[in-house]
Amino acid sequence: MKLRIGPGALVAAAFIGPGTVTACMLAGANFGYALVWALAFATAATIILQEMSARLGVVTGKGLGEALMAGAGSLPLRLAVAVLIVIALAIGNAAYQAGNLTGAALGGEALLGDKSPGRAAVIGVLAVAAAALLLTGSYKVLERFLIALVVMMSLAFAGSVLIARPDIAALAAGFVPRLPEGSLFTTMALIGTTIVPYNLFLHAATAKTKWPGGDVNALKEARADTAISVGLGGLISIFILVTAAASIFSAGLGVNSAADFARAIEPAYGPFAQYLIGTGLLAAGLSSAITAPMAAAFAVCELSGRRPDGWMFRGVALSVLMAGALVAFAGFNPLQVILAAQAANGILLPVVAVFLLIAMNRRSLLGDQVNGPVQNLLGGLVLIVTIGLGARLILRAMGVWP
Repeated sequence: MKLRIGPGALVAAAFIGPGTVTACMLAGANFGYALVWALAFATAATIILQEMSARLGVVTGKGLGEALMAGAGSLPLRLAVAVLIVIALAIGNAAYQAGNLTGAALGGEALLGDKSPGRAAVIGVLAVAAAALLLTGSYKVLERFLIALVVMMSLAFAGSVLIARPDIAALAAGFVPRLPEGSLFTTMALIGTTIVPYNLFLHAATAKTKWPGGDVNALKEARADTAISVGLGGLISIFILVTAAASIFSAGLGVNSAADFARAIEPAYGPFAQYLIGTGLLAAGLSSAITAPMAAAFAVCELSGRRPDGWMFRGVALSVLMAGALVAFAGFNPLQVILAAQAANGILLPVVAVFLLIAMNRRSLLGDQVNGPVQNLLGGLVLIVTIGLGARLILRAMGVWP
């Protein structure tokens, strides 16, 4: 078996966006090491669900949307399924897109400093750039460059952990699940920033292209790609949280801007930390600002039976981009926009996960590669935990659950 890194790396690059940096930084800055367990759970859950998505694409040669439509039965049921998924993706991706653009703008502000023309102007430029890339299709070359910048940022955090000298005992205790007072929203954000619903559609669509034919070796390669790429992405997220816990939380610093984030790694990189964080946020934000609309467009085209290269694909992608830009333009607290986007993903995740589990148990679709008892058990546990956390968050917001 050859190790061919591909769709899994794209998934990892997609969820290591500004939302990840922000949510992990806030978790570490506000709660120390207490929420490390949430990232560990989210990483394991992502590998479980993304493996199913990749297997679906490799074995069936279909995207997740196509597979769901093929097994929905009657026309009214197919329409109901399509509408539910489109609504879930539209809401989740619009929120996620707002976080992408806002996070990228924070990075731009950190890079430009006093010369920044203002957040609205930076968001506008980024939205136009993303729209141009989506329309022309030339995003592929730029995406590779942006992923390289994200990798550079990730390596920086890995190095900063060593220099920040985290409390090993406290870090180990952070793997024990608990919810400190006021941490539920942040916990949902950590899960939502890692297990991204649109990535399930994106993974199946790219896996079927990279591994056509669906033989045993292709499945092994797809699984290895998923485990290694997503596992590394989760480790990077933990590095970010630990860096913030060891630097910001321990020093009792406040977090209000990208400049504050830079303090977390300033002991390691000095004044260059501001530019490192700024570059990382800008790169991650623009990369994700392209990936999120693209994934939503793939899903809608699959659900409607259209080829992902026409007016519908471009129209859906631009609609998601515009919706996110409008939310970002509204002038909300940027950190709250990013955190809310991740929490929205955490709440919407069960909707997509349920449909994925249903598809993965259809022998008429997958033959011998349907989920086994262990895979269904693990998938069910992920679903139960995400539903429970999402329900508690909603009930707490309504004042029903303290």
